[in-house]
Amino acid sequence: MNYGISNLSIIPVRKEPSEKSEMVTQILFGEHFEMREQMVGWTNVKLDYDGYEGWADSKMLTPIHERTIRKIKRNPIAVSTDVITIVPVNEEQSLMLVAGSTLPGWRPYLKRFSVGRNTYPSTGEVYYGTIDNPREVAINQALKYFNAPYLWGGRTPFGIDCSGFTQIIYKMIGIKLPRDAGEQVNMGTAMSFVDEAEPGDLAFFDDEEGNIVHVGIIWKRNKIIHASGKVRIDNVDQFGIFNIDTQRYSHKMRVMKKII
Repeated sequence: MNYGISNLSIIPVRKEPSEKSEMVTQILFGEHFEMREQMVGWTNVKLDYDGYEGWADSKMLTPIHERTIRKIKRNPIAVSTDVITIVPVNEEQSLMLVAGSTLPGWRPYLKRFSVGRNTYPSTGEVYYGTIDNPREVAINQALKYFNAPYLWGGRTPFGIDCSGFTQIIYKMIGIKLPRDAGEQVNMGTAMSFVDEAEPGDLAFFDDEEGNIVHVGIIWKRNKIIHASGKVRIDNVDQFGIFNIDTQRYSHKMRVMKKII
Protein backbone atom coordinates (compact mmCIF):
# COMPACT_ATOMS: atom_id res chain seq x y z
CA MET A 1 0.00 0.00 0.00
CA ASN A 2 1.38 3.42 -0.97
CA TYR A 3 1.03 6.52 1.17
CA GLY A 4 1.62 10.22 0.70
CA ILE A 5 1.62 13.41 2.74
CA SER A 6 0.98 17.04 1.89
CA ASN A 7 4.19 19.08 1.94
CA LEU A 8 2.31 22.03 0.42
CA SER A 9 -0.05 24.50 2.07
CA ILE A 10 -3.09 23.29 0.12
CA ILE A 11 -3.64 20.49 -2.41
CA PRO A 12 -6.93 20.51 -4.35
CA VAL A 13 -8.73 17.16 -4.62
CA ARG A 14 -11.03 16.85 -7.63
CA LYS A 15 -13.95 14.63 -8.52
CA GLU A 16 -12.30 13.47 -11.77
CA PRO A 17 -8.64 13.44 -12.93
CA SER A 18 -8.84 16.81 -14.68
CA GLU A 19 -8.12 20.44 -13.80
CA LYS A 20 -11.59 21.22 -15.17
CA SER A 21 -13.28 18.86 -12.73
CA GLU A 22 -14.94 20.27 -9.62
CA MET A 23 -12.91 20.46 -6.43
CA VAL A 24 -14.50 18.24 -3.78
CA THR A 25 -12.09 18.92 -0.90
CA GLN A 26 -8.56 20.06 -0.07
CA ILE A 27 -5.61 18.38 1.65
CA LEU A 28 -3.95 20.73 4.11
CA PHE A 29 -0.27 20.67 5.03
CA GLY A 30 0.76 17.60 7.00
CA GLU A 31 -2.35 15.55 6.27
CA HIS A 32 -1.58 12.09 4.93
CA PHE A 33 -3.45 9.81 2.59
CA GLU A 34 -3.45 6.51 0.76
CA MET A 35 -2.35 6.73 -2.87
CA ARG A 36 -4.44 4.38 -4.95
CA GLU A 37 -5.18 4.31 -8.67
CA GLN A 38 -2.72 6.10 -10.97
CA MET A 39 -3.45 7.85 -14.24
CA VAL A 40 -1.24 10.06 -16.38
CA GLY A 41 -0.43 13.02 -14.14
CA TRP A 42 -3.07 12.12 -11.54
CA THR A 43 -3.38 9.98 -8.41
CA ASN A 44 -6.54 8.80 -6.72
CA VAL A 45 -6.18 9.51 -3.00
CA LYS A 46 -8.10 8.57 0.13
CA LEU A 47 -7.51 10.94 3.04
CA ASP A 48 -6.72 9.28 6.34
CA TYR A 49 -8.36 12.05 8.39
CA ASP A 50 -11.89 11.73 7.04
CA GLY A 51 -11.81 8.95 4.44
CA TYR A 52 -12.62 11.35 1.60
CA GLU A 53 -11.60 10.25 -1.88
CA GLY A 54 -10.74 12.06 -5.09
CA TRP A 55 -8.04 12.88 -7.62
CA ALA A 56 -4.95 15.00 -6.97
CA ASP A 57 -2.19 16.25 -9.25
CA SER A 58 0.62 13.73 -8.81
CA LYS A 59 3.26 16.48 -8.87
CA MET A 60 1.83 17.89 -5.63
CA LEU A 61 2.10 14.67 -3.64
CA THR A 62 5.01 13.64 -1.43
CA PRO A 63 5.38 9.85 -0.94
CA ILE A 64 5.91 8.68 2.63
CA HIS A 65 6.75 5.29 4.09
CA GLU A 66 4.06 3.30 5.88
CA ARG A 67 6.18 3.05 9.04
CA THR A 68 6.24 6.86 9.18
CA ILE A 69 2.46 6.87 8.99
CA ARG A 70 2.30 4.41 11.90
CA LYS A 71 4.64 6.63 13.91
CA ILE A 72 2.50 9.70 13.21
CA LYS A 73 -0.65 7.87 14.31
CA ARG A 74 0.89 6.85 17.64
CA ASN A 75 1.08 10.46 18.80
CA PRO A 76 -1.66 13.04 19.49
CA ILE A 77 -2.44 15.20 16.49
CA ALA A 78 -0.93 18.69 16.49
CA VAL A 79 -2.90 21.33 14.59
CA SER A 80 -1.97 24.91 13.72
CA THR A 81 -4.60 27.35 14.97
CA ASP A 82 -3.33 30.71 13.70
CA VAL A 83 -5.13 31.83 10.52
CA ILE A 84 -1.73 31.97 8.79
CA THR A 85 1.65 30.73 10.05
CA ILE A 86 4.82 31.47 8.11
CA VAL A 87 7.35 28.67 8.60
CA PRO A 88 10.95 29.21 7.42
CA VAL A 89 12.39 26.41 5.30
CA ASN A 90 15.81 27.98 4.67
CA GLU A 91 17.26 31.43 4.09
CA GLU A 92 15.42 31.77 0.80
CA GLN A 93 12.18 29.83 1.24
CA SER A 94 9.25 29.58 3.62
CA LEU A 95 5.98 27.70 3.97
CA MET A 96 2.61 29.33 4.53
CA LEU A 97 0.40 27.16 6.71
CA VAL A 98 -3.31 27.81 7.07
CA ALA A 99 -5.31 27.16 10.21
CA GLY A 100 -6.14 23.48 10.58
CA SER A 101 -2.86 22.24 9.12
CA THR A 102 -1.38 19.14 10.73
CA LEU A 103 2.12 19.31 12.23
CA PRO A 104 3.45 15.73 12.19
CA GLY A 105 6.15 14.78 14.66
CA TRP A 106 5.35 17.85 16.76
CA ARG A 107 7.80 18.45 19.58
CA PRO A 108 6.14 21.06 21.82
CA TYR A 109 9.22 21.91 23.88
CA LEU A 110 11.31 22.53 20.78
CA LYS A 111 8.43 24.09 18.79
CA ARG A 112 9.37 21.90 15.82
CA PHE A 113 7.68 19.39 13.53
CA SER A 114 8.88 17.02 10.84
CA VAL A 115 7.74 15.83 7.42
CA GLY A 116 9.92 12.97 6.24
CA ARG A 117 13.53 14.04 6.72
CA ASN A 118 12.67 17.73 6.86
CA THR A 119 12.31 19.47 10.23
CA TYR A 120 10.67 22.87 10.57
CA PRO A 121 10.40 25.41 13.39
CA SER A 122 7.02 26.97 14.16
CA THR A 123 6.26 29.87 16.46
CA GLY A 124 2.50 29.90 15.77
CA GLU A 125 -0.24 28.71 18.10
CA VAL A 126 -0.74 24.93 18.07
CA TYR A 127 -3.47 22.67 19.47
CA TYR A 128 -1.89 19.54 20.94
CA GLY A 129 -3.48 17.04 23.30
CA THR A 130 -6.46 18.27 25.29
CA ILE A 131 -7.93 21.68 26.13
CA ASP A 132 -9.99 22.77 29.13
CA ASN A 133 -12.50 25.02 27.34
CA PRO A 134 -13.25 23.52 23.91
CA ARG A 135 -16.47 25.48 23.37
CA GLU A 136 -14.79 28.82 23.96
CA VAL A 137 -11.87 27.86 21.74
CA ALA A 138 -14.21 26.67 18.97
CA ILE A 139 -16.06 29.99 18.92
CA ASN A 140 -12.85 32.03 19.06
CA GLN A 141 -11.47 30.07 16.11
CA ALA A 142 -14.72 30.30 14.16
CA LEU A 143 -14.85 34.08 14.51
CA LYS A 144 -11.40 34.33 12.92
CA TYR A 145 -13.00 33.10 9.67
CA PHE A 146 -15.56 35.92 9.60
CA ASN A 147 -16.01 37.12 5.98
CA ALA A 148 -13.89 34.29 4.53
CA PRO A 149 -15.37 33.63 1.05
CA TYR A 150 -17.46 30.56 0.37
CA LEU A 151 -15.72 27.98 -1.83
CA TRP A 152 -17.16 24.58 -2.73
CA GLY A 153 -14.69 21.97 -1.45
CA GLY A 154 -12.68 24.58 0.48
CA ARG A 155 -11.19 24.07 3.94
CA THR A 156 -9.14 27.26 4.40
CA PRO A 157 -9.60 30.93 5.38
CA PHE A 158 -9.09 31.78 1.69
CA GLY A 159 -12.23 29.84 0.74
CA ILE A 160 -14.35 27.37 2.67
CA ASP A 161 -17.66 25.55 2.44
CA CYS A 162 -20.14 24.97 5.26
CA SER A 163 -19.04 21.47 6.27
CA GLY A 164 -15.36 22.25 5.68
CA PHE A 165 -15.80 25.12 8.14
CA THR A 166 -17.30 22.96 10.88
CA GLN A 167 -14.80 20.16 10.25
CA ILE A 168 -11.75 22.44 10.55
CA ILE A 169 -13.05 24.26 13.64
CA TYR A 170 -13.67 20.93 15.37
CA LYS A 171 -10.26 19.66 14.22
CA MET A 172 -8.71 22.57 16.12
CA ILE A 173 -10.34 21.36 19.36
CA GLY A 174 -9.40 17.72 18.83
CA ILE A 175 -12.72 16.36 17.54
CA LYS A 176 -12.75 14.53 14.23
CA LEU A 177 -15.78 15.19 12.01
CA PRO A 178 -16.58 13.63 8.63
CA ARG A 179 -16.17 15.88 5.60
CA ASP A 180 -19.81 16.34 4.53
CA ALA A 181 -22.77 17.74 6.48
CA GLY A 182 -24.82 14.66 5.56
CA GLU A 183 -22.36 12.53 7.53
CA GLN A 184 -21.64 15.02 10.32
CA VAL A 185 -25.34 14.96 11.24
CA ASN A 186 -24.97 11.33 12.34
CA MET A 187 -22.69 12.33 15.21
CA GLY A 188 -23.58 13.58 18.66
CA THR A 189 -26.85 13.85 20.57
CA ALA A 190 -29.93 15.60 19.19
CA MET A 191 -31.53 18.44 21.11
CA SER A 192 -35.28 18.95 21.35
CA PHE A 193 -35.25 22.73 21.71
CA VAL A 194 -33.10 25.57 20.38
CA ASP A 195 -32.77 26.91 23.93
CA GLU A 196 -30.79 23.78 24.87
CA ALA A 197 -27.96 24.71 22.50
CA GLU A 198 -24.61 25.92 23.80
CA PRO A 199 -21.84 27.75 21.95
CA GLY A 200 -20.05 25.29 19.68
CA ASP A 201 -23.02 22.99 19.08
CA LEU A 202 -23.92 22.23 15.45
CA ALA A 203 -27.17 22.94 13.63
CA PHE A 204 -28.15 21.09 10.45
CA PHE A 205 -30.54 22.17 7.73
CA ASP A 206 -32.32 20.25 4.98
CA ASP A 207 -33.99 20.78 1.62
CA GLU A 208 -37.52 19.94 0.49
CA GLU A 209 -36.51 16.29 -0.05
CA GLY A 210 -35.14 16.00 3.48
CA ASN A 211 -31.47 15.93 2.44
CA ILE A 212 -29.01 17.64 4.78
CA VAL A 213 -27.59 20.51 2.74
CA HIS A 214 -26.11 22.91 5.31
CA VAL A 215 -24.46 23.04 8.72
CA GLY A 216 -23.35 25.83 11.04
CA ILE A 217 -21.97 26.48 14.52
CA ILE A 218 -24.17 27.90 17.26
CA TRP A 219 -22.56 30.99 18.78
CA LYS A 220 -24.68 32.58 21.48
CA ARG A 221 -28.43 32.69 22.00
CA ASN A 222 -30.19 32.65 18.62
CA LYS A 223 -26.98 33.33 16.66
CA ILE A 224 -25.18 31.02 14.23
CA ILE A 225 -21.81 31.21 12.46
CA HIS A 226 -21.90 29.52 9.07
CA ALA A 227 -20.48 29.62 5.54
CA SER A 228 -23.08 30.82 3.05
CA GLY A 229 -21.65 33.16 0.42
CA LYS A 230 -19.09 33.94 3.08
CA VAL A 231 -18.57 33.03 6.71
CA ARG A 232 -21.22 35.12 8.40
CA ILE A 233 -23.32 35.50 11.52
CA ASP A 234 -27.11 35.25 11.26
CA ASN A 235 -30.08 34.68 13.52
CA VAL A 236 -31.31 31.12 14.08
CA ASP A 237 -34.47 29.68 15.62
CA GLN A 238 -36.57 26.51 15.47
CA PHE A 239 -37.57 27.33 11.89
CA GLY A 240 -34.05 27.84 10.53
CA ILE A 241 -31.54 30.56 9.65
CA PHE A 242 -32.91 34.09 9.30
CA ASN A 243 -30.56 36.06 7.04
CA ILE A 244 -30.05 39.48 8.60
CA ASP A 245 -29.30 41.08 5.22
CA THR A 246 -32.29 39.82 3.23
CA GLN A 247 -34.61 39.61 6.24
CA ARG A 248 -35.72 36.17 5.06
CA TYR A 249 -35.19 32.58 6.10
CA SER A 250 -32.38 31.08 4.01
CA HIS A 251 -32.14 27.54 5.48
CA LYS A 252 -34.73 25.24 7.05
CA MET A 253 -33.86 23.72 10.43
CA ARG A 254 -33.62 19.92 10.61
CA VAL A 255 -31.82 19.14 13.86
CA MET A 256 -29.30 20.49 16.36
CA LYS A 257 -26.59 18.21 17.69
CA LYS A 258 -24.37 18.31 20.77
CA ILE A 259 -20.96 16.82 19.95
CA ILE A 260 -18.56 18.65 22.27
